[in-house]
Amino acid sequence: MTASPAHQQLHCPDSKAELQSLVSDWNRGGCPWVPSGLGTRLTWGAPLQTHAAGEPIPTLSTRNLNQILNHSVDDLTVTVEAGLPLAALQAALMEHNQWLPVDWPWGSDPSHSDGSGSIGGLVARGLSGGLRHRHMGLRDQIIGIGLIRSDGISANAGGRVVKNVAGYDLMRLLCGSWGSLALIHTLTLRTQPIRPARAQLLVQGELEALEAWRADVLASTLTPEWINWRGGPDQGWSIRAGIASVSELAVEAQLNRLEALALPRRLSAERHPWASPLPTPIHSQLPAEGADAEPGWLLRLALPPARVSELLASQELRGLRGWSGELAAGAGSGELWQASKQPSAHHQVQALRRKLSTLGGQLSILLQPNAGNPELALPAWLDAPSKPLIEAVKREFDPLQQLSRGRLPGVAQPFLS
Repeated sequence: MTASPAHQQLHCPDSKAELQSLVSDWNRGGCPWVPSGLGTRLTWGAPLQTHAAGEPIPTLSTRNLNQILNHSVDDLTVTVEAGLPLAALQAALMEHNQWLPVDWPWGSDPSHSDGSGSIGGLVARGLSGGLRHRHMGLRDQIIGIGLIRSDGISANAGGRVVKNVAGYDLMRLLCGSWGSLALIHTLTLRTQPIRPARAQLLVQGELEALEAWRADVLASTLTPEWINWRGGPDQGWSIRAGIASVSELAVEAQLNRLEALALPRRLSAERHPWASPLPTPIHSQLPAEGADAEPGWLLRLALPPARVSELLASQELRGLRGWSGELAAGAGSGELWQASKQPSAHHQVQALRRKLSTLGGQLSILLQPNAGNPELALPAWLDAPSKPLIEAVKREFDPLQQLSRGRLPGVAQPFLS
């Protein structure tokens, strides 16, 4: 049975001690519960399960743990509580001419703090975008983590220094765990200085020529902040690249080289301003909380970067009319979405998932119209080759199977004790 966020018991403790006390009580009673940040994306991924009798399942939110605990400006590190909204952290860092090089999660509205989601939730989902091209993935920005185990015991890994490598790498293990292993309560992250000179380049043309240009850029010594495929089956595809540096002359030089690579391919290249260090989201907003209509489709794709153009040209993708997407051209990961409710896409999404597999990639379903119907819903993710290892780690971290029941990345149908 799936759990509706509207019917969940929401707990928002004001301190780490209160978090631990609640978790310990639930552990003694074997009560299942859901770790949460701001709760803005609890419907993403595999449906959560309730008690066998259909009773509400507690959700433990860190929204009241939302402070910056330490910002070492000179060392370029920041320690924060997990409930801090990403937008609030970026605003605070910008006061010191710094930023955290991670993309806005899909559905973000940078003008509204809560809409960007929490830092803890961002890490739990582990989804990276175009900034991964230059700054690596989100998990590479984490240098320390504090967590509460399913038995209520607090643990820490890493520290406040970038070169700290002692102990088991819990940072990478929890990044992308979707709340299935522990509750994150604090994080220490790398920051970056803001490069003041910035510009974007929009490159348009035939798909084959765009792919050749993309390959030329990645093989060159140029270092875009991000380089993304954008568009959809209806409007076609283009590539946008963001350039940032310490001087306008350096940005101008890189733009000239990018345009020079586009010229022999008969591609058009247009320069555009770029105000914020973070790429501006092009996606639609998530449905408002309490909306009557079910959300549309939101798919997460990951495949080798050199195979993305094959996917964009495929019949399976071209058949998704009315869809839009943005994929990192340097990393091969990104999202496709259909904002309106369109259950008829069920078979098309299945075909697209099979196509991704033939290209050496995978497809995860973050949102779908029939998520609450077990007869129609597609699995959020398929069984990974490492499924036995994933399940073994789950048993070690959560022996009573209390955390985020029904949701275990890499396992289509998680076991329940």
